[in-house]
Amino acid sequence: MSRALLLRLALGLAPVLSTAACAAGPAAPAAVGPADWPFTAMEAARFDEPWALAFLPDRSLLVTEKAGRLIHLDPASGVRGEITGVPGVAYGGQGGFGDIALHPGFADNGLVYYSYAEAGDGRTRGAAVARARLVLDADGGGRLVDPQVIWRQTPKVEGDGHYGHRLLFGPDGKLWISSSERQKFDPAQDMGGNLGKLVRLNDDGSVPADNPFAADGPPADQVWSLGHRNILGLAFDADGRLWENEMGPKGGDELNLIRRGGNYGYPLVSNGDHYDGRPIPDHATRPEFIAPAVSWTPVISPSSLIVYRGALFPQWKGDAFIGGLSSQSLVRVALEGERAHEAERFDMGKRIRAVAEDADGALWLLEDGSGARLLKLTPAP
Repeated sequence: MSRALLLRLALGLAPVLSTAACAAGPAAPAAVGPADWPFTAMEAARFDEPWALAFLPDRSLLVTEKAGRLIHLDPASGVRGEITGVPGVAYGGQGGFGDIALHPGFADNGLVYYSYAEAGDGRTRGAAVARARLVLDADGGGRLVDPQVIWRQTPKVEGDGHYGHRLLFGPDGKLWISSSERQKFDPAQDMGGNLGKLVRLNDDGSVPADNPFAADGPPADQVWSLGHRNILGLAFDADGRLWENEMGPKGGDELNLIRRGGNYGYPLVSNGDHYDGRPIPDHATRPEFIAPAVSWTPVISPSSLIVYRGALFPQWKGDAFIGGLSSQSLVRVALEGERAHEAERFDMGKRIRAVAEDADGALWLLEDGSGARLLKLTPAP
């Protein structure tokens, strides 16, 4: 048995067994990055413009690709297959197939939730969220059965930017959806639409009666907070606090602690400025708006967010991890109650699109773009 194969088995990454798996990446993983990192990063597979990943109870995972593909991968065997039944997506710019999340009762109902950009009239676009039952086949593929759209961005607008459409189920079983402002600025403050808002729904898409603007009727009734730009990460900490990260304009990326009914000020305030150079007043000038817990200038371009809960890296338990796009980094943020600060940054050398944690406490990163690697991070020996 070769040294490469022995290494792969020791890391829990068995040799690739199928032709499709061989096409996705090397048969033996290679370590990635500096030798002094506190973790070893090993390549598990490759994808074409991946956007999100979610682990199934059997430790296999689902990966979305922007052009409109859903891939099922078993990292232990290397076997992968395509899930059919994915909707047609409006692919282009930042648009396409987006996030994937499991219903809290997935083990019993098999429901998965997914977001995507869909075409409207003319050249308009908007995000949508649907749910369907996942049926897996013996060969590693599968299909989505009985799909149902449960939410849409409103209004649909022209352009291919700032969909957001991150998905997260909270401790109370409610579904959280990030609805970014589609690069249109003012809708983030307009309660006549749901752009630039954080949305909270029941699992069937109906509106919870305890939402802060429930009495105002649709679409305001679905809104939990407003004044957001481009939310691309959502995570609850161990005490049930909800955090999000969002891209600022030219400067001013944000990590925010979310408060019920809170207004985070965009585009009236920001710690960055417009790309054309026009200034935006800082948060400090308008105390009625909620300021970020952490702000970055130069930006990190946050793509995703988790709060680490595992035991594999005990020194990081309770910390937040952010994937960085332009910064090509994994950013560790120390959370201390309602306060936060950047504690560490790892230069990954590639744009990081998504970060996740598996049942064992290993960290998994998805790179961005064509030929993007899926990396498994475990403690360095």
